[in-house]
Amino acid sequence: MSEPTPSERLAGLVASSSGDSNADTLIRLTCGRALALPALPTPGDLADERTKELSVLAAFAEQFSVDVTNIGDNQRTRFLAAAGDNAFRVAVAIFIADFVPRVWAGCEALDLGHPGRTADVQWDRDTDPIDALLNGFVPAVARLSKLDPVTTEIVRLRGAAAHHCRLCQSLREVHALDAGGSEDMYRQIADFESADDLSDAHKAALRYVDALIWTPSQIDPSVAAGVRKHFSGKQMIELTLDVMRNAANKIAVSLAADEPRVAEGTERYEVDEAGQTIFA
Repeated sequence: MSEPTPSERLAGLVASSSGDSNADTLIRLTCGRALALPALPTPGDLADERTKELSVLAAFAEQFSVDVTNIGDNQRTRFLAAAGDNAFRVAVAIFIADFVPRVWAGCEALDLGHPGRTADVQWDRDTDPIDALLNGFVPAVARLSKLDPVTTEIVRLRGAAAHHCRLCQSLREVHALDAGGSEDMYRQIADFESADDLSDAHKAALRYVDALIWTPSQIDPSVAAGVRKHFSGKQMIELTLDVMRNAANKIAVSLAADEPRVAEGTERYEVDEAGQTIFA
């Protein structure tokens, strides 16, 4: 059997389920509204009455989409109580509902279509979305190699800072360091427009990262033009999917599971040929 394409993996995520059709419908409509983007297809209509648990879930999904860093202990505790043993799977379902629309908006702005979007969704209630996302999609995107390692790392670190992922911000990818990445360069990401050590291509990529994270429904044509100027079609797809792959850190941040592995400083890691993270 051939390796699924990134588009096919996205389609699989769109067809996945948290295990509760009512919750899936509410999650997707909530995230779409929060993003001001078309919501992912839903498995049904909203229930006439909303339970306390579904209200808690909707509030969590909305904050997850708008700014995950503002999910506090109280909201997290209420979410965990409402979702119970299914909390991690529900959080993954929220991430899918939150980020696939961003990918489609980015690809549309770049004239790349809507990878993974189909007219008729064949709902898959058996496949665990946790496995499909973290063991399928994430390493598959990591295996893409049209972008150079430094650009990939700069994009990752911008997303890590935006989502305040403590673990992600503490990591440094070895191949990027070997290819010329450095702490001096990475410190300039925060104020990249005036950075001396970041190229025009790096800056174009970072503007696009910011647009996908903060204003996905209003991607400025100049931002899209900058990406098209510096990157090929396959590189643009990889760049867009990299932003989604990196943003999976929102799941950990939302659950306060993003503690770094080191008490201070940074830790080196590498992405191997299988797309897996190997710590030094």
